[in-house]
Amino acid sequence: MKRYTIQMIDNTISSDWWKKLIGHFMSVGDPFEIRCWKEEITEIAKASVFGTATEEKNEVSIKGWVTQALRRELLEEEPAEKMVYNQMTSYFTIHVNNSLCDLWSEHYGTEMQIGVASDEARDFLERVMEQYPEQFCIGCEDGVGKLEKEGMSR
Repeated sequence: MKRYTIQMIDNTISSDWWKKLIGHFMSVGDPFEIRCWKEEITEIAKASVFGTATEEKNEVSIKGWVTQALRRELLEEEPAEKMVYNQMTSYFTIHVNNSLCDLWSEHYGTEMQIGVASDEARDFLERVMEQYPEQFCIGCEDGVGKLEKEGMSR
């Protein structure tokens, strides 16, 4: 499994890239975890509709199974916060692990770690991200991914 790290460095970019990756790698029926800070009452309430919430120190973890409604929310939402983070999602962390990937969307979607299980999944990820050569810092764990060979990783 190749593991990619994606760090958004252009805070003006739209969420199109994030939605393409979530839309491809997250499917109905996948197990998920959403993590929110305890003070994010609205986000916790929103996520709790889709799973079971458990308090853990300074965070709340919501675990469940991806539904069509959750998937639609993630693909259609436009988070209001754009000044500090330019959020791609209103959730601090989203984790999905399935046969395609081990995906971590972190810091409101401004960072991602994606382990991909197949050449097809890797090719999709690279096709999406190669459209943004100046907006992201992208690395590959083993250093042989096409992104690095083409000079897209910084």
